[in-house]
Amino acid sequence: MQQSIEVTGKTEEEAIASALRQLNLKRDEVSIEIVERAKAGFLRIGAAPAVVRVSYEVPDEPAEPSVQEKAEKFLEGLLERMGVSASLEMSLRENGSVSINLSGEGMGAVIGRRGETLDAIQHLTNYAANRGSETRTHISIDAENYRSKREESLVHLAEKMAAKTLKYKRNMALEPMNSYERHVIHTALQDYEGVTTCSTGTEPNRRVVISCDKTKA
Repeated sequence: MQQSIEVTGKTEEEAIASALRQLNLKRDEVSIEIVERAKAGFLRIGAAPAVVRVSYEVPDEPAEPSVQEKAEKFLEGLLERMGVSASLEMSLRENGSVSINLSGEGMGAVIGRRGETLDAIQHLTNYAANRGSETRTHISIDAENYRSKREESLVHLAEKMAAKTLKYKRNMALEPMNSYERHVIHTALQDYEGVTTCSTGTEPNRRVVISCDKTKA
């Protein structure tokens, strides 16, 4: 990127020398244009200084990579360390969040037990991509559409266990789940007639309990 300054001096050479001192550059590192030549005048009447324009190159400032670019770079490096070859499909949602779906061989290692490895990868990617940013962009990561498939199975499980709760009139405790999966269960049953849900226990053994809604009894 080219920039320039205009400098005055009693003579053109003096103006040029002044500009070079200000820029800390050599003459062969700049281009010089005489804007106005010095005028001596008569008895200093009508005298005018010389004006020169000195142009020089400055390196372009590297553009700050976007959150998507930082997320992609981090994920590629992480997957390489894991020994996993995967393709990344990235999309930007209307709410400004970023969705990334991974596909390829060895996705089982990426997903892990009940998605625990995938959750860890998502957490690390969010941290790496948003570090140093003034605003936070949420990044959701899926592998071979695991999350949508898991969500479908969780909704089916929730409805099945809710039906058992009503049939046998007793509480049904589900297997321990992470916060995302518990949220899916709660959401699936929030309008289910006759039952209520709550979470109990401590991580990593926190689970959802489905109970009969006594207010509807």
